Amino acid sequence: MTNTMQAAQINHYHQNQLVIQPTPLPRLQANDVLVKIMAASINPLDLKIMAGGLKLILPYQMPLTLGNDFAGEVVAVGPNVTQFKIGDAVYGRPRKSRIGTFAEYLAVNAEDIALKPQNLDYQQAAALPLVGLTSYQALHDLMDLHPGQKVLIQGGAGGIGTLAIQLAKSMGTFVATTASRKNFELVTTLGADRVIDYHTENFAEVLSDYDAVFDTRGGHTLEQAFRVVKPGGHVVSISGLPTAQFAKDYGLPRWKQALFGLASHQLMRLARQSQATYHFLFMWPSGQELQLLTNLVERQTLRPLIDRVFTFDHLNQALDYSRKGHARGKVVINIGER
Repeated sequence: MTNTMQAAQINHYHQNQLVIQPTPLPRLQANDVLVKIMAASINPLDLKIMAGGLKLILPYQMPLTLGNDFAGEVVAVGPNVTQFKIGDAVYGRPRKSRIGTFAEYLAVNAEDIALKPQNLDYQQAAALPLVGLTSYQALHDLMDLHPGQKVLIQGGAGGIGTLAIQLAKSMGTFVATTASRKNFELVTTLGADRVIDYHTENFAEVLSDYDAVFDTRGGHTLEQAFRVVKPGGHVVSISGLPTAQFAKDYGLPRWKQALFGLASHQLMRLARQSQATYHFLFMWPSGQELQLLTNLVERQTLRPLIDRVFTFDHLNQALDYSRKGHARGKVVINIGER
C-alpha cells in the first residue's frame, strides 16, 4: 500500500465541482479501522456542505474530502479494536468530524460501522447507512412509533423516503407519503398505504389526525405539517431550521443557540399551537443501530433502492444528477472497482 490515495475534495465553499487528487492516507487511531472503500453514496448533505450551508454547525477545514457513507473492506485495525478484523466487509457513516468517503481509503472509528449485510453487494450496502440511520432515528428514536399509528413521510420516492416507508411499515404503522404520479407504483410497492400527488393535491388539506410527520422538504411544506399532526404528535425534519435546544444539545456556543432560537421561532410557535413537538434531526453515527438495520435487511424486511451507479471518475456527473432532485432512491459511486 502506498502512502497516498485518490480523494475527491473541495478547496473552498460554493465550489460546484470536486477535484480528484492525491492526498495522504488517513492516520489510523487506536480505536479505528482502515477501510478500502468499494462504494459510497451521494446524499443531500454532501451538496449542503459544498454550498457552505452547514458552516454554522460544521466548520470544516479545507481542503475537505466529501462523502458521508460507504461500504468497503477492512485492511488495517487499531490496537484497541477487537470487533473487526482485516478482510471484514463493513459499511457505515463516519462521524461528522471525520467525513471523506469519496476516497480510496477511510479511517473510521470502529463504533461507527457494522458488518455489511450478507445479502447485499458493496454498491447496495453503500446506499444504506446515512438514509437508514436517519430514518431509524426519526421514526424510532424521536417519534417512538407504535403499531397502528399513522405517519406521513414526505418525498416517498427519494433516497430517504424509499427507506423510511419500508421501515415505518416494519413498525406496523399506517404510512402516507407524497410523490409524483409516475412514482405511485414504486412507493405503493414499498408499502405506502396512502399516496398524495404533490402536483395536484395539498397534503395538509386531505390528511389530519396523524401521529407524526417526517419532513424532508423544509420551508412551507414543513410549516404545513403542523396542520396534519394531532395533539401530542411529532414533527421531525431533516431540512427545517435547527432549534435553540438542538444547538445546546450539539454543544454550540450560546450566540449560535440564540441565533437558531430566533430563526426557528415560527416553527416552535406552530408546534405550540398544534400541541405537537418539533425536532430538527441531524443524524448521528451508530454501529449498533446499523446492526439493527443489517438484521432487517438480512430478513428481507428492508432493501435499499438504487437509481443509478457512477464510477469514481464520473463523480461530478453524479453530483449534477443528484442536484436535479429526480432520483428514485440512491445515487451510488463505485470506487473500488474502477
